[in-house]
Amino acid sequence: MLSEYSSLLLALHFIAVIAWMAGLLYLPRLFIYHLEFEVGSKPYATFCTMERRLLKLIMRPAILLTFFFGVLLAFSVNAWVSPWFHIKIFLVLLLATCHGYFARIARNYGEGRPPDISRKALLFLNEVPFILAIFIVLLAVLKPS
Repeated sequence: MLSEYSSLLLALHFIAVIAWMAGLLYLPRLFIYHLEFEVGSKPYATFCTMERRLLKLIMRPAILLTFFFGVLLAFSVNAWVSPWFHIKIFLVLLLATCHGYFARIARNYGEGRPPDISRKALLFLNEVPFILAIFIVLLAVLKPS
């Protein structure tokens, strides 16, 4: 039954992934700019608001929809039996871990505790979701055996 809707599920999954990835790529950049302002300043509070809204209004619904449509799609095409899919799921779970870590950083900023990692580390964190996404897309498109 689900296989009849696999194209629609794929499209909805792509839309959710795009929204989630936009947030995963933008949020660490906000953290980097946020470092420039002192706790309690107006710009500091503005960045806290931006980060909180990005997480709650865009990233949270996007991650939920990504997983929802992804699971339905996997069932519709019987992807669970493919080895490449298991690797893809592992990488997606690493992306979700990044999401959780970023949410914790944002929460700490909101509580007046900037991250205790360097600007360089934040710059590196900014690249991790993109690198993971490259491998996820390659696995999904090439489906290596």
